[in-house]
Amino acid sequence: MAVDYAVIVVYLAGMLAMGWWGMRRAKSKSEFLVAGRRLGPWMYSGTMAAIVLGGASTIGGVGLGYQYGLSGAWMVFTIGLGLLALSVFFSARIARLKVYTVSEMLDLRYGGRAGLISGVVMWAYTLMLAVTSTIAYATIFDVLFDMNRTVSIILGGAIVVAYSTLGGMWSITLTDMVQFVVKTIGVLLLLLPIAVVKAGGFSEMKAQLPTEYFDPLGIGGETIFTYVLIYTFGMLIGQDIWQRVFTARSDRTARWGGTVAGTYCLVYAVAGAVIGTAAKVMYPKLPSADAAFATIVKDELPVGVRGLVLAAALAAVMSTSSGALIACATVANNDIWSRLRGAVGRGDGEEHDEVKGNRVFILIMGIAVIAIAIALNNVVEALTVAYNLLVGGLLVPILGGLLWRRGTAAGALAAVSVGGVAVIGLMATYGILANEPVYYGLLASLAVYVIVSLATRPTDAAVLVAWRERLAGRGAEAEPAPAPEPATT
Repeated sequence: MAVDYAVIVVYLAGMLAMGWWGMRRAKSKSEFLVAGRRLGPWMYSGTMAAIVLGGASTIGGVGLGYQYGLSGAWMVFTIGLGLLALSVFFSARIARLKVYTVSEMLDLRYGGRAGLISGVVMWAYTLMLAVTSTIAYATIFDVLFDMNRTVSIILGGAIVVAYSTLGGMWSITLTDMVQFVVKTIGVLLLLLPIAVVKAGGFSEMKAQLPTEYFDPLGIGGETIFTYVLIYTFGMLIGQDIWQRVFTARSDRTARWGGTVAGTYCLVYAVAGAVIGTAAKVMYPKLPSADAAFATIVKDELPVGVRGLVLAAALAAVMSTSSGALIACATVANNDIWSRLRGAVGRGDGEEHDEVKGNRVFILIMGIAVIAIAIALNNVVEALTVAYNLLVGGLLVPILGGLLWRRGTAAGALAAVSVGGVAVIGLMATYGILANEPVYYGLLASLAVYVIVSLATRPTDAAVLVAWRERLAGRGAEAEPAPAPEPATT
C-alpha cells in the first residue's frame, strides 16, 4: 500500500497548497464568496459537477447499483436532471441578480421581509450536508489506513476547513477542478472498465444476476418519484448550488456550463450503477451494499490505480463538504448574524473586513461540523430532515418568486412556516424516513402560498420594478473591477 499512500498524501498536500494560493487571490467579499463572479465555462462546469457529485453519489451510487442493479442510477440521475433544469431554465436569471445567498434573492423579490426565516432553514440544510459529507471521511480513511473513526473525521475535516478558510471560493474552486479531474480518471476511466472486465463483461453479468437488475425501473416508481422531488427540486434551490451559479462570469456561462455539468452527472450515475452491478457478480454476499465500492477497490485494482481511485472517492467527499461548508458559513454570516446585529443595510465599503468576517465564520462552522460529525450516529435521518425542510419549506416561495408575479411576502413567509411545520409534524407521525412528510408538506406550502398571496395586497410596484431590473442584469451594486481572467478558465 506504500504507493497508494503516497498518491493520497500528495493529493492532500496539493489541496492545502491550493488553499494557500487561493488566499492570495481572495481580497474582497466577492472574490472570497463567489470567486469574483469570473469563472469561465470550463472551470464552471468542472466545479459545478464536483459540488453535486459527492460521497453519496460515488460510494452511495455504487451501493445502490449493488442493491438494485442499473436502476440504482436513479438517485444520481435525478441530481443531474435537477442541475440541467436549473441551468436551462433559471441559472441565467440567478446569475444576473448579483447576490450572495438565496435569502437575499427572496428579500429582493418580496421586499426585504423573507430573508431571516429562510436563512435559518437554509443554514440547517447546509450544515447537515456538510456534516454528512464529513462523516464519510471515516469510511475512506478506514479503507486507506485502518484509522479510528474520530481521527479520520478530524483529519479529513481539518484539511477541508483549512483550505476553505484560507482562500474561500477561490481555493474551493481550484481544489474542485482537481477533484473533478481525479474523479473522472479514477471512476469513469479506470474503475468502470476494470470492474466490468473483472465481472466477466456484460454478458456474464446478465447470466449471473436476476433480470430485475437490468430493469431501468427496478428500484420502484415511488422511489424514483421521491428522488425527483427531493434531489431534482433540491438542486433548484440549495444555497450550495446557487453559490456556484453566482461564480459564473456571464449568464451564458451559467447556462451552458451547467448543462455540461448536468450531462456529466447523468453519465456518472450510470457508471456508478454499472460498477455496483459488477460488484454484485464478484461479491454476492457483502454485509452492506455501501461496502461494494471499498471492496472492489481494495481487492480488484492494481497498486497505484487503487490509490488514485480512493483519491477519487476522497475528492468526491471533499468537494461536497467544502461547498456545503462555505454555503453554511455564508448563510450564517450574511443572512442570520448580520440581520440579528442590525447590519442588513450596510454597504460593501469595508470589503477587506468582510473577508475576515466570512473567514472567521467558515472556521467556526467548520469546527462545529467536525464536532457534530463525531457525535452524530444516524446520518441518513439527519440529512433526510434537512432535505425535507429545504424542499417542503423553501421550494414554493423560491420558484413562486421566480415564476409568479402575484406572489407576496406574506405568502412566502406563510409557505416557509407552514411547509416547515407540516414536514416536522408529519415526520413525527409517519417516521423520519417516510415519503409522506415531503409530499404533504410541499402541498401544504403550495396551498398556503397561493391562498395568502391572493388574500393580501400585491407586492409593491417599486419592489417589482427593482426586481425586474436585477433579473435583467441592471441595478446591482457595483463590485470591484475584475482582475485578469486566469488562463485555466
